[in-house]
Amino acid sequence: MARAITIDRETSVAGSILVSGTALAAGIAAIDRNARPDASELPLTKPHVGKFIIGLALAFVIATALGGGSASAQLPEIRSGEAVPQDVRDLYHRGLTFLAQQQNDDGDWDTSHRGAGVTALAVLCFLGSGEDPNFGRFAENIRQALRSIIRQQDPRTGYFGGSMYHHGFAMLALAEAYGAVDDAALWSAAERDQFSLGQSLEMAVRGALTSQKSNPHGAWRYSPSGTDADTSVAGAVLMGLLAARNAGLEVPDEAIHRSIGYFIKMTANSGQVAYSGGIGAFDESLARIAIAALVYAIARRQDLPQYEATLGYLIDRVRAGTTGHGGAQYQNYYQAQALFQGDYEGWKLWNAGLIRELKAAQLDDGSFRGSQDAYVSTTLSLLSLAVNFRFLPIYER
Repeated sequence: MARAITIDRETSVAGSILVSGTALAAGIAAIDRNARPDASELPLTKPHVGKFIIGLALAFVIATALGGGSASAQLPEIRSGEAVPQDVRDLYHRGLTFLAQQQNDDGDWDTSHRGAGVTALAVLCFLGSGEDPNFGRFAENIRQALRSIIRQQDPRTGYFGGSMYHHGFAMLALAEAYGAVDDAALWSAAERDQFSLGQSLEMAVRGALTSQKSNPHGAWRYSPSGTDADTSVAGAVLMGLLAARNAGLEVPDEAIHRSIGYFIKMTANSGQVAYSGGIGAFDESLARIAIAALVYAIARRQDLPQYEATLGYLIDRVRAGTTGHGGAQYQNYYQAQALFQGDYEGWKLWNAGLIRELKAAQLDDGSFRGSQDAYVSTTLSLLSLAVNFRFLPIYER
């Protein structure tokens, strides 16, 4: 049994918060949930809240003027300068409708992979097309899912149980929701003692950093107390940390450097990326190659030869029609982001093919056929398509 892990209170991630924008396995020993930090211990401030309110008001005025008075999201072309084709928006909206209809009263979905990170995928889908998270059609779906995620967090360690996969994706969703979702409407009066989005995200960052400090590889494996690492789990957690940093949380540079150092060691000169265990065991995993290319890009390390190698390998294989191995939807989720960041023209060609594939894979109820169950296949398919909308801050180039 893995040992329980507690937060290193000397880990400094308290800084000022600004307003911006599966393999699921081993858990850890049960942890006492009675020692809950007082919210006052988490010095979260929003110095830019005035700008946020003004921005919301302006967005509402624009949406009202263009949308006949409905409180819906801004049209995609307002943000990106490029119109998202109506057929793509319809494809995406049908998928969101499926997710909304299938959500349980507890905010989760019936899937073979239940947990905070899996719930987080739906949150990212709802936010990904710019649906208004406070007043739009899916606002309550978003709030229900966020409440479910926060309830699953250990209030002492910040850990979202199940595995560090869950932790990474939950952290990513919280970071993308923070500053967009109104905390005042998140909890009922009877649950005001629950963490706010900012507090939950703060604790999640602390948990990830504490786990990293005890890991000799400077990365992450399934358990937060694990002493080995792999590039798939590490990619999920690192993306969560990078999103949290983009949202204004203080994530030490050293933590990013250490995790990028791990990816460097796992990247061959060819651009192939190993799974775990250091150099060796390289294969045609386009998902891992895309993960590495993506984290290099989001961490602003395009200067690294490993970035050029992974991106080049990915582009060559995509152009050749190579599918690699593993779940197609999982690969697409990371390929969409990596190509968008590194080869915009190449992404446009790849994306056109993706849209054709997803049109053929979407069922009458709005879900997508795939290598996983309906929920996971649908969320991953939608997220690979979400880059078209450019609404999630983590998708910004």
